[in-house]
Amino acid sequence: MKLPADLRSYSQITRNSIAMILAGGRGTRLRQLTDWRAKPAVPFGGKFRIIDFPLSNCVNSGIRRIGVATQYKAQSLISHIQQGWGFLDGRFQEFIELLPAQQRTEESWYQGTADAVYQNIDILRSHNPDYVLILGGDHVYKMDYAKLLADHIAKSAEMTIACIDLPLEEASAFGVMSVTKDGRVTDFTEKPLVPTAVPGRPGYALVSMGIYVFNADFLFDQLIRDHDDPNSSHDFGKDLIPHLVPRSRVFTHRFSDSCVNMVSGVPYWRDVGTVEAYWEANLDLVQVTPDLNLYDQDWPIWTHQEQLPPAKFVFDNDDRRGQALDSMVSGGCIISGATVRRSLLFSNVQVRSYSMLEDSVILPNVDVGRNARLRRVVVDKNCIIPPGLEVGFDPVEDRKHFYVTETGVTLVTPEMLGQKIHYVR
Repeated sequence: MKLPADLRSYSQITRNSIAMILAGGRGTRLRQLTDWRAKPAVPFGGKFRIIDFPLSNCVNSGIRRIGVATQYKAQSLISHIQQGWGFLDGRFQEFIELLPAQQRTEESWYQGTADAVYQNIDILRSHNPDYVLILGGDHVYKMDYAKLLADHIAKSAEMTIACIDLPLEEASAFGVMSVTKDGRVTDFTEKPLVPTAVPGRPGYALVSMGIYVFNADFLFDQLIRDHDDPNSSHDFGKDLIPHLVPRSRVFTHRFSDSCVNMVSGVPYWRDVGTVEAYWEANLDLVQVTPDLNLYDQDWPIWTHQEQLPPAKFVFDNDDRRGQALDSMVSGGCIISGATVRRSLLFSNVQVRSYSMLEDSVILPNVDVGRNARLRRVVVDKNCIIPPGLEVGFDPVEDRKHFYVTETGVTLVTPEMLGQKIHYVR
């Protein structure tokens, strides 16, 4: 991959680019975790939200002109961006613009990913970019978009698709590509039932990460053409890309060439689109050497930082001892005579005496009552766990009240506990 000779070239490329983050999706496979928030607003990693990852990648890459398209239950997402991402300086043409579905071009909400960009085409044009990045707001990864842009320019591409190899059994959930030796895309199929394997690597398919770079004028022309097509569903994967592949210069960019801080040479990218995947990705962070490095000061993940006291562990008696082992515990937490093992606790979690948590992900503002026992659970924000409640030990009983995955991870939300915190009556 031919890259710019110096950092000034990178800086010029990123200054002339704008990023559009598509953050309007619900993420239905996360079940009740997205009943009251969009998937990009789902908390992750103890103190972040999923959207913090593409936003941080933009800022760290030098891309500081960003639009965020929202639609489904966007209030918590909007509040998070307003509270945590106000540090960009408009005097230097830096900004994050929130772009809710508002029927700008016609009387309809966003109909597909391409339509979400089309309906904001006048805003994008007003910033006069040379290049437009289209990003999903619902994946966890660290990527240098400047390298992606440089690869796009070096190949004289009109569109570039970031890609990664995935096992065939997972690939059917993504767009699958065939490419030439120089990376030009020759075929693109959205969510095929039988994905095509990568030549020389049986068992794996080359899939789209939902990360695209376009020459700006080329993108605008294609969005207008697609909008005028009555047979299109106005989606990048289903409509726009299959149309472009045989007609335009569409190339791939290997994620391994721009992934930041890989562990053992393996690029980290997670969809966290199911309760099980979400639980696994969060608990991976408590490992001695997790696949995702959150302690990298050269590529920090930015977020809204609440002003909270340090975590506190109290009582050191034989019958109750406040302790957390192989765990991550965020600010504002109090472990009061309870034991926490292999778990991740978000902010302001209180675990009361004689309770036990194992292999659990506990979102903010949860109160775990005395003598409660939780194992292999995801507990949603603001839950009050009754004293003595046991979850994760009897899946048959748990399924009567909660959502349980096939492998026995249990999701607990306030509504499942009869705590209707989102209702006014």
